[in-house]
Amino acid sequence: MCLFIRKTRLLAHLLRGALTVALRFPRASADRRHAMNRAWSLKMLELCGMKLVVHNDSARLDAGALVVSNHISWIDIYVINAWRPTPFVSKAEIRNWPLIGWFAQNLDTVFIEREKRSDAKRIMHELAERLTRGELMCVFPEGTTSDGLALKPFHSNMFQAAVSAGRPVQPLCILYEDAQGRQSVAPAYIDDLSLKDSLDAMLKAGPLTAHVYVGEAIEAGDDRRKLAARAQEAVGQALARMRAEPEHAQRPGAVQVS
Repeated sequence: MCLFIRKTRLLAHLLRGALTVALRFPRASADRRHAMNRAWSLKMLELCGMKLVVHNDSARLDAGALVVSNHISWIDIYVINAWRPTPFVSKAEIRNWPLIGWFAQNLDTVFIEREKRSDAKRIMHELAERLTRGELMCVFPEGTTSDGLALKPFHSNMFQAAVSAGRPVQPLCILYEDAQGRQSVAPAYIDDLSLKDSLDAMLKAGPLTAHVYVGEAIEAGDDRRKLAARAQEAVGQALARMRAEPEHAQRPGAVQVS
């Protein structure tokens, strides 16, 4: 299928999603909204030529946890929502992205202005309040995207929310794989790459698999730096484990999501 047709189908899917959020979400229960979000995100991955495989899902926490993940691409958000819909902390610029920014605003995203040091404190308090209420929140503690081949240092600021709320951290690791079972950097949204160029690279890469490894919960403790270091170690170990085992989808504990 040519690139133009695939992009047209993606645009149509985005527009259908916008109508769903505008017309159906206000009347739907939280569980129903989550189900619609998950189904829409799975279809988004399919239209991007991607399937989802989840590892160790028995470790999943469904309430009152700070979810932390490595960060490779804008598509990471839809990968995580296709696994289990979770509100995110995101950079403020995303609010201005066509359609995607509107979606983010209407799906409980918390926006942070990174150039304002005081904003991190405000966000931390909001996250702590949400976690205390039993909600889930997801952050990307590397603070930026990478090619996915290695982790960048985890910043500890947002981990204070878990410490203050006394709620656990759930580490996630995302890895993208090509049709030959090799780690792919095609989805990476890095350097000066535009959103259009990033999408083109991903669509041209051929069939891809998004692997999500669900790490065991980490108790918050009372030191955000130690907590960040433990979370980074857990994500790093999961990345090394998945990179060392080609054909991840065939091993025990890996389930293709549909």
